[in-house]
Amino acid sequence: MSKRTPPARFLELIKRFGRNDRGNIAVIFAIALLPILGFVGVAVDYTRASSARSAMQAALDSTSLMVLKDVVAGAITASEIPAKAQSYFNALYNNKNAAEIGITTTYTAKNSSGTSSVSVNGTAQVNTDFLKVAGFTKLGISSGSTATMGGTRMRVAMALDVTGSMNDANKLVEMKKAANGLITTLKGLATSNEDVYISIVPFAQMVNVGVTNKSASWLNWDELGSCSSRYDASFYSRFNTKDGCQANGGTWTSTTSKAKWTGCITDRDQPYDTTKDGATNNNTDFPAVFYTQNGSDICPAEILPMTSLIGDTSNKIGAKIDSLVAAGGTNQAIGIQMAWQTLQSSSPFGTPVKDSNFKYTDVLIILSDGLNTIDRWYGDGSNVSQEVDARQTILCQNINSQVSTTDQEYRVYTIQVNTDGDPTSTVLANCASKNGQFFPTSSAAGIATAFSSIGSSLSKLRIAQ
Repeated sequence: MSKRTPPARFLELIKRFGRNDRGNIAVIFAIALLPILGFVGVAVDYTRASSARSAMQAALDSTSLMVLKDVVAGAITASEIPAKAQSYFNALYNNKNAAEIGITTTYTAKNSSGTSSVSVNGTAQVNTDFLKVAGFTKLGISSGSTATMGGTRMRVAMALDVTGSMNDANKLVEMKKAANGLITTLKGLATSNEDVYISIVPFAQMVNVGVTNKSASWLNWDELGSCSSRYDASFYSRFNTKDGCQANGGTWTSTTSKAKWTGCITDRDQPYDTTKDGATNNNTDFPAVFYTQNGSDICPAEILPMTSLIGDTSNKIGAKIDSLVAAGGTNQAIGIQMAWQTLQSSSPFGTPVKDSNFKYTDVLIILSDGLNTIDRWYGDGSNVSQEVDARQTILCQNINSQVSTTDQEYRVYTIQVNTDGDPTSTVLANCASKNGQFFPTSSAAGIATAFSSIGSSLSKLRIAQ
């Protein structure tokens, strides 16, 4: 065997190295390690920047909304907007990765379509940890938010329970506070007389359309009279309509004298007790009645038709809410039906016709603390009446069958104040629309929470990004 020369051995070693695949993974990993670490580092830096930008967007959204609310409510002037925006943003944005933060604010006053807006834009720099190796010491971030007011006009009808049980557990007091709080919220969203209208419909077994309408053509006087019986005068005196009296075995005495009428009406003839039809004939007219209990007149406060929040300089809306007193049995259906009626331009309320150049949202808010016990035809005023519930079910189905369009939306919010351990009112819960909500509460304090939630929901219709 011949000895190989050193050059030959070196060449053989090179060939063997080329053929040897042991340890390749370690070599490849060592070569790939640097770019892998680089990619991880870049991901970390960009994640920090993305987090800082997301936090900035949330802060800008809240800032634009709060500034617009302030300027519309008259809390600040146009010249004070930048400083106020900076103050809100500083309180909201506390991301520790961001530096060199700055915001700019633009206010657009109300234009010909009644729309005003506030735009807030922000910029910042995020220091890098890994990218600076490649010469990128900072990553710039930016975001912006625009809040607009005036896109939707609202008509809000509130049907408020003033039955006798509302005197218990401080419910009437809390309802007044909460309703007035909602009025304050909505007033802050209005910039012109036409932006937000409110109606108040106090209801018990009946509602009050006002004695000043005694000569109105839309009243029907066939139900005016009194119920009596030789068996139990006190029991039968609670039936204030001819139909209800006779259905329960009482004797009805009609009268043609209108002198003692205090403004109350009862349910319209069926099926018009469940529709929004205007009063055009005897069947669709509103039956005038006496509303007495134990010899006393208990007709609730008169309905306040649709009233402009901005135009209400004498505070009729707040005064109406503050004047409410509680007495009588529960007929949610008539409160709901008459609240719905106040949203119509037909008789008896003649709500102002809507301007076709604007989008409108009609809102029904119904609060009740009890279950239905009596209406024109059914119930005794003490026990739950499934028949009254059935009429209300049809009514609510008719309300919620209205089709929302690009120019018109309908919302129904319902509140049950259940301090007596009653079962949940299924008929009231089902009356809430899909874009509304049912609020059950077992305490008077829960009324404020419900109205606050409704206020927040309605604010989004007037102020939005």
